[in-house]
Amino acid sequence: MEDIAMHFCLTGQYTPQALNSIMDNPTVSRYEAAKNLIEAAGGKLISMYSTATDGPGVLVIFDVPDPSAAPAISGVVLSTGAMHNAKLTRLWTPDEIVQVRKKASELRGVYKPPGK
Repeated sequence: MEDIAMHFCLTGQYTPQALNSIMDNPTVSRYEAAKNLIEAAGGKLISMYSTATDGPGVLVIFDVPDPSAAPAISGVVLSTGAMHNAKLTRLWTPDEIVQVRKKASELRGVYKPPGK
């Protein structure tokens, strides 16, 4: 059976409070915290990277079988005050995007733009 998990990317910056906690405990794994939360939602952590472009932050890629789990995960993290400027993005695999293109091809003759 084909894997029905959906891929998501969550990015954001750590808040000053979170950065202070990280500096107080620099060896505590944020990866494990993310992995535990995603697995509790029935998902799988694919990868996690630190970012510095807009301030110290994080980029997490994960799969979840239930699309409602992704915003729930994001909401839990944000509710703790650990992160801000969060962005949750649905990612599409090459096989998934082919299905999207097929559906668009089927539908393109149905939509009439304004003035047509």
